[in-house]
Amino acid sequence: MNDWPDRRTGDRSERYGRGSASPQPESARAMPHIQRRPAPQRPSVPPQRPQVPPQSQGHDDRYQDGGYGNSPDPGYDSGYNTGQVYGSGGGSDGRGGGGRRGGGDGGHVQGRPAPDWGRRIKLGAVTLVVVVLAVSISTYFWADSKLKREVDLAKVIERPESGDGTNYLIVGSDSREGMSAEEKKRLRTGSAEGKRTDSMMILHDGSNGPTLISLPRDSNVEIPSFKGSESGKMFPAAGRQVKLNAAYAEDGPELLVRTVEFNTGLHIDHYVEIGFGGFAKIVDAIGGVELDIPKAFKDKKSGADFQAGKQTLNGEQSLAFVRTRYAFAGSDLDRTKNQQKFLAALASQTATPSTIINPFKLYPTMGAGLDTLIVDKDMSLWALGNMFFAMKGVTGGDGTSMNMPISGSVNGNLVWDKAKVKQLVEQLNNDEKVTVKGN
Repeated sequence: MNDWPDRRTGDRSERYGRGSASPQPESARAMPHIQRRPAPQRPSVPPQRPQVPPQSQGHDDRYQDGGYGNSPDPGYDSGYNTGQVYGSGGGSDGRGGGGRRGGGDGGHVQGRPAPDWGRRIKLGAVTLVVVVLAVSISTYFWADSKLKREVDLAKVIERPESGDGTNYLIVGSDSREGMSAEEKKRLRTGSAEGKRTDSMMILHDGSNGPTLISLPRDSNVEIPSFKGSESGKMFPAAGRQVKLNAAYAEDGPELLVRTVEFNTGLHIDHYVEIGFGGFAKIVDAIGGVELDIPKAFKDKKSGADFQAGKQTLNGEQSLAFVRTRYAFAGSDLDRTKNQQKFLAALASQTATPSTIINPFKLYPTMGAGLDTLIVDKDMSLWALGNMFFAMKGVTGGDGTSMNMPISGSVNGNLVWDKAKVKQLVEQLNNDEKVTVKGN
């Protein structure tokens, strides 16, 4: 009886080891559920046809033609190593085309794009702008917090009308506030109590260039009616004729502003005051101020001892220079000229890129000045900056510096020329080019 499913006879062992009469390998007929996965594709090396030993008795002839039937299967991978090292060829530089580096891409690692320099530059520029803004804003609030807004111009009564441009009353006081005994001795300031005005100037900043007008401390002026800055009490006018610096000594900055406005008719917009100690510290912070002194002079009271010629003055020497008056024939008038010259040089040498962009010079300079500056309550950093640059412009081609016009003296006090003062104030109020000449 034949028990084979395909009704064949004979010994089953004959079917194994000798091949099959069918064109399809027996293994494929016996196991139809097995599926071969195609070999992974290598991008630069074409699939290699496996080399097999010659077909002989006992070998499976399914590898004879690379697959089923007579057509080769290009996706079949036998796993037979023929000695071919994949990835070793295909590139002119000797690197394989199938590895991480290709032969024709210049050696760039695949999957790592070239740097986007345009994007990096934009990102760097944005970062720089953010940093600059952050530093600028923080510096602004730091500097603003240091201003001593102690003078209330709202207490000044019967004020003249404002004109064009901005008028600053700049006062150098002999205040010794914050100075040690050693500093007072070194700077020859003495130890007098309170404070008095050592210099007074009006700086007009307008469209026709800045004008700096010195008001001699010995100027003969009338004290008008005023309201006490501390008491609030009204003091009527008594026709008193005094030196200008006496107004400050009597009731401080508010009465000084009131007296200047009454005797000139010029509206004062802002008030700025600096003491001895702050003045010297500013000069030292910027490394000194270079001046050309035309003639040698000495003064025991101020400590001045200067030779003629160009020289750099430190804080101590600078204070002696602006305080000296007894060494000059013109006394206070000559001193005010030196004060104008020095302040213009100080402003010019401070407002330079080497100072502004150098934090190691900028912050000490600002700190030294702002710590000792006393300003009015409406003074902003912007207005203070404009004053500073207007002071620098005094020495420029459009700037003017002068003393208040003087017509004579009375009891040792300097009398202003009323006609010239009136003309000068009109030109300032109308923001015209100043043509009036001072002493």
